[in-house]
Amino acid sequence: MVVAPGLASDVTTGIADDLAADLRRAYDDVAWSTELAEDRLVVPPAPLTELVEAARDALLDADWDLAVVVTDLPLRVGGRPVSRHISPTHGIAVVSLPALGPLHLRQRLRRTVVDLIGDLLREETGGDRHALRQLATDTGQLRVILGMIRANRPWRFAVRLYGALAAAIAASAFGLITSDTWRTSSVMSWSRLLLMAAIAIALMILAVIARHRLWERAPDPRVRDQVVLFNVTTASTVLIGVLTLYLVLYVVILGAAEIVVPPAAIERALGRSIGQGDYAVLAWFNASIATVAGGLGVALESDEAVREAVYASSRPSEPDGAQGERSG
Repeated sequence: MVVAPGLASDVTTGIADDLAADLRRAYDDVAWSTELAEDRLVVPPAPLTELVEAARDALLDADWDLAVVVTDLPLRVGGRPVSRHISPTHGIAVVSLPALGPLHLRQRLRRTVVDLIGDLLREETGGDRHALRQLATDTGQLRVILGMIRANRPWRFAVRLYGALAAAIAASAFGLITSDTWRTSSVMSWSRLLLMAAIAIALMILAVIARHRLWERAPDPRVRDQVVLFNVTTASTVLIGVLTLYLVLYVVILGAAEIVVPPAAIERALGRSIGQGDYAVLAWFNASIATVAGGLGVALESDEAVREAVYASSRPSEPDGAQGERSG
């Protein structure tokens, strides 16, 4: 547990020992040890993504498996206030102490921390207790990686990056109404289309990971396994997200082409009759161009926006008394 300085000592003192006992009762498959550290981690005001990143650095420096941050900062995700937040990919949970209310604070914090660690473990292992033992002994297990990728909900990646999505849509719209695009796509071989798609997808993945510094380096050999797990999960999440975007763009462009671009217009430009296959090739060609444009849009996104999009595994819950469900 990492606790911000200045929080009530009667709330945090001894809670690490209580937490260890609670976790041993709840998850007796593994041996638990807990440590309480006092550190603000970031200088307020700071976005939640910065707090999570700082907690991740502290986790790696101390060679912890998981970390829970108790902060006095208000938390917001996607512009919405939340009282708690988890990121299984980072192994981090965050709780805002003021959001827990004024009464029975110690008991509520203790219960909240145990719940958050349970959420982290369920997201990482898919609720499998055998996988929990694997998590404690071998963080490279495929089951753990798949659970963390699923928790990130990579198929929702694109809709969270409005700049990238807008750039992709604009590029595809321009390509649909340009006769040069019709002519170029009509002479593309399947191998060239495949190569073009692979390059476009690779460029966007590189733009997301490299431009926004999502690739982690191991500060110490002891945490190399954790860093490998993090990087594999991050790369897989971005790959699935970009592939999803590409497929969605293809379907949307194909439908738009058949509605907006009449066959006669393309036939005049090509000097021959066309069929459904020509529309499919046109959509494929334009989807690759649109994905490259989306990569350029990603480069213009803020680090905070991209990190929220990639690590949307975080499962924030509304502050006490708020109406509404936990967001994913």
